[in-house]
This record gives sequence, structure tokens and C-alpha cells, in this order.
Amino acid sequence: MGKACIESAVNTNVTSDKDTRLNAAFYGLGISPDGMVWGSVLGFPGGIVRLNPGKNPPATAMAEYYEVPWQDPKAKVSGFSPRGLDVDGNGVAWTALASGHIASFDRRKCKGPLDGPTATGRQCPEGWTLYQTPGPQFKNVNLSGSADTHYYIWVDRFDTLGLGKNTPIVTGNSSDSLIALVNGKFVTMRVPYPIGFFAKGMDGRIDDAKIGWNGKGVWTTWATRAPFHSETGKGTMPKVVHFQVRPSPLAK
Repeated sequence: MGKACIESAVNTNVTSDKDTRLNAAFYGLGISPDGMVWGSVLGFPGGIVRLNPGKNPPATAMAEYYEVPWQDPKAKVSGFSPRGLDVDGNGVAWTALASGHIASFDRRKCKGPLDGPTATGRQCPEGWTLYQTPGPQFKNVNLSGSADTHYYIWVDRFDTLGLGKNTPIVTGNSSDSLIALVNGKFVTMRVPYPIGFFAKGMDGRIDDAKIGWNGKGVWTTWATRAPFHSETGKGTMPKVVHFQVRPSPLAK
């Protein structure tokens, strides 16, 4: 499906004169404002797919595959293994990487052909931007990234939290937090007690736009499998957590 020629784990049966079927199941999924479907593909280094349904899907569907830019260990920036994925209001895809990054992919930056025999999945490294998330790296690991675990990502297109439109927010599953990327800098929202906050996903909601920050916020689940591993121990139940950001510390 589509003319992208995919290497390694995605597809090895590639010919230059025929369309190539992508053996790439979506893990995370996001819909762009232009109707394109984006999905993340697990594995190493993993990647993302842009699916154009066309006028008569699936017969007209065309797919493009973009591999996460895994590089030589000596390189300054490298990343791998996407999990969750979402798309912002500008059509930029965002994904959480197991390497300890938030990654964005902007197809508008691509310079070369996006399909055909040269489209190996590595045809647009210029479209990727990797942001190393806060926290320490694993001992004796010299690659960029962090030891934090990021399961899912969500883009706040409509500023439901108060940090601005199109703010990507990733789950900090080893740091009891949600981590937002605001103008290139990270804002860490940590749940201080009980320790063990483990978000799986999130969504924003505006209940009353007329009353400002009090009428909106981001909601996230806490612990879908083993809530008793949190600080309060046996008998602890799963929770739903409401995050809100005041415009100032004393705002009412």
C-alpha cells in the first residue's frame, strides 16, 4: 500500500517498479487537520507512518514511512522506539520515544522524494526534531536521552491546560509526572503524594470557557494494572487525576 520502499523490520520485499505493502501495525494514532492519518510503529529504531486515505479507501490509500533517526553512538542526537503518537493543529506529528525523548516530525521540512525507490524510511531526517526529556541517563550510557519511561503523548491543541495551544505533553512514567514541552523548554508536573503516579493517557476538557483556568484542565488515568505498587500500598484503587495550571500562584 503506497510507493514507499521500506527496509529492515517493516518490509524487505521491495521492487522499484511496484507499490510496496507496508507491514507496519499502528500503536499510537493521530488524525491531522488535513485528514491524514498518522501512526507510530513499534520496534528498533521504529518509525511513524503517514496514511493518505484518498477518495476511495483502501483502494486509493497511500502510505509513507519515516524511521526514527537512530544514529551512531558518537552522534550528539539519536532516538529509538516510539510509543504514543498525536498530531498538532499544524499537522506536525509528535511521538514519545523509549530512548528518553519527545520527537516531532514535520513533513513540510522534507527536501527529497517521499515515495519511490529512494524512500527507504530514511528519506527525510530533516523533518525530525528530538528533545531530550529531563532527568538522569542510565549509568554508563553516553547516548542522548534519559532513563525516564514515556508511554504516551498527547497534544493540547486547544490550550485546555493553560500552557498554550499545540503543547505536547508526555507521560513521565518513571518520574511520577506529566511533562510538557513549552517553547522548547520542559514543564514538569509531578504528583508529590502518594508516590507511584503512573499515567497511561490523557485528554483535555473545557467545561466553562468564561471562568478561565478554573473551567478547564487535563484529565489522566492513574494505574491500570497494579495501583498497589504506589506508596499507599495494598488496597489502593486506580484514580483519575485533574491537572490545572493557574496563571499566577495566587490566582483564584
